[in-house]
Amino acid sequence: MIDRRTLLKTGAAALTATLASRTAFAQNGGDINVGVVLPLTGASAQFGINSRNGLELAVDRLNSSGGIKSMGGARIKLIVADATSAPTAAATAAQRLISQNEVVAVIGAYVSSLTLAVSEVLERRGIPLLTISYADQLTERGFKNVFRINPKASALGRAQVDACIDISADSGRKLERVAIVYEDTAYGTSQSAGLRAACKEKNLSIVMDEAYPQGITDVTPLINKLRAADAQVLFPVSYLNDTLQIVRSMRQQQVQVPVVGGAGGFILPEFGQSLGEFAEGVLSVNSSNYDLDPESAKLYRDRYNYPMVHDAIEHAALIEILAQTLEKTKSSAASDLRAAMTETRFEGGWINGMPGGAIDFDETGHNTLAVPIIIQWKGGEQATVWPKQFEKVSPTWTN
Repeated sequence: MIDRRTLLKTGAAALTATLASRTAFAQNGGDINVGVVLPLTGASAQFGINSRNGLELAVDRLNSSGGIKSMGGARIKLIVADATSAPTAAATAAQRLISQNEVVAVIGAYVSSLTLAVSEVLERRGIPLLTISYADQLTERGFKNVFRINPKASALGRAQVDACIDISADSGRKLERVAIVYEDTAYGTSQSAGLRAACKEKNLSIVMDEAYPQGITDVTPLINKLRAADAQVLFPVSYLNDTLQIVRSMRQQQVQVPVVGGAGGFILPEFGQSLGEFAEGVLSVNSSNYDLDPESAKLYRDRYNYPMVHDAIEHAALIEILAQTLEKTKSSAASDLRAAMTETRFEGGWINGMPGGAIDFDETGHNTLAVPIIIQWKGGEQATVWPKQFEKVSPTWTN
C-alpha cells in the first residue's frame, strides 16, 4: 500500500520530469504547439481565414529559416480550432487546446465577444493569449495573460473623429453634425463609446446615434433616419455583411454623406469587390495597412492572390512576437513567455506592417505604441491617408 504523502510526492516528481522532458524536447528542435481559435465558419469566417493565412505564412517562413535557433531549431506548430460565432464554442475550443494539445500560448479569436470568452479560460490556466481584438474590456479587467497589439476600440472611435475633422478642414469644410450607427456587440459598443466621447470633446453635434443587431436584414429604417438627420458624415461600426448593406443602400438611395467606417467590414477586400464604384472614396479607421510594408505584403499577395489585409498583417506580427519571445527565453514555459512579453520592446520582421513598426506592452497587456490610422478606398485598393506621418496618398473629402 502507498500512503497519500508518498503518492503526492511521486506524482509531483513525475509531473516535474514530464515538464522537463517537454522543455528539453523543444530545446532540441521539436515542435512548439501554439493554439489558434478563430471563426472559420459563420458570418465572420472571412476574418478568420485572413487571420489564419497570415499566421501560416509567418510560421512557414520562420520554420523554413531555421525555427527558434536558441532552442535548437524548434518549430512552431499551429493547432487551429474553429470558434464559429458563439462565445461558448470559442471557450470550449480553447479549453480543448489546453487539455489535448499542450499549447504554450493561444492566438485569437478576432471577434471581441469570442476573445473575451477565450481570455477567461486562459487566465484561469495562466497561459498567454495574443490577440488583435479591439474591445477595451480585454485589457481592463486586471488579467495578466492577455496581450493585444492594436489600438483599443475607443481609441479607434476617437481616431475616426479626429481624422474627419482634419480631412474635412483641409478640404475647406467645417465638421459640425455627425451620425453614429453601430452593431450591438462588444466591438460596436466599445468603439461607439469612443466616438461619442471624441464628439463631445470636439463640440460636435451627434444628430443620430443608433444601435442595431448584428446580422441585420433590413437597413432601410437606418437609412431613412440618416437622411432625415442632415449629418455631414456617417460613422458606422459594423462587420462585413452589415457594412455592405448599409453602404449599398445609402448609395442606391442617393444618400451621399461621407462614410468613415470603424474597421470591421470596411477593410476587407470583399468590401471593394462587392460594392465596386460605391466603395470609391469610403474612408475607414484601421490598425495597420499593407502599404506600410510593401515587401511583406507582396509575399502575402503572391501566395494568396489578394491583399494582405490588417487581420493577416497583425496575426503575422503575433507570430513575430512569439518567436522573438521564445528566442529570448529559450523556454516554452507559459510563465517565462508571459514575463518576457511584458519586459520586451518588439521590432522588425512582420511588425513592420504596424504603424510605427514597434510593439511594447504595458502591465495590462495593451500595446502602448498602437496607433490608429485611416485608409481610403481608391481604385480598388486601400491607401493610408491619415495621420500625416503615415500618409501614402492624400485623402479626399467627397461632400
